[in-house]
Amino acid sequence: MQAVFFLLNAVVSFFCTLFLLRFMMQMARVSFAGQIGDFVVKTTNWAVKPLRRIVPGMGGVDWASLIAALWLQLMLSALVISLSPMELTADSAGMVLMILMLAIRGLIRLAIYIVIGALILQAVLSWINPFSPVAPLVNQLSRPILDPIRRFVPSISGVDLSPLVAILLLQVVLMFV
Repeated sequence: MQAVFFLLNAVVSFFCTLFLLRFMMQMARVSFAGQIGDFVVKTTNWAVKPLRRIVPGMGGVDWASLIAALWLQLMLSALVISLSPMELTADSAGMVLMILMLAIRGLIRLAIYIVIGALILQAVLSWINPFSPVAPLVNQLSRPILDPIRRFVPSISGVDLSPLVAILLLQVVLMFV
């Protein structure tokens, strides 16, 4: 049973990450023209396209991607709670609230991990290959996080410490989530 749950969790986390990445890329106005953008679009269209008929984008935001990620997290959370060996004494409203809170917590954690991954990738690419085809995508994803930090943390001898500060701050946020 543990193996089945592990595999299910891995698949759901993979697709939730892709849905969140699609949402975050649209929020950061990242082009989907590259290889990564094309991969994200093609692997998420199966859920996003039908959802767009029900949940239209508003304000330049594709809410269907976020709803798809939330739906998957809700399904996983409900499964985890239903298969839990612990006796839960909550009423149906309490159970729904618990499932919703677990799903939102899971999405927030995944979103933070995506940003941390983008920050690490951006830092490594800046040292190894700043002209990589992935660099513009990663820079656009990490810019909203790094720009405010760069106002307070100056570069020291040409070394930008803002990704390190951002990662530390995001780790603190993870502790509270």
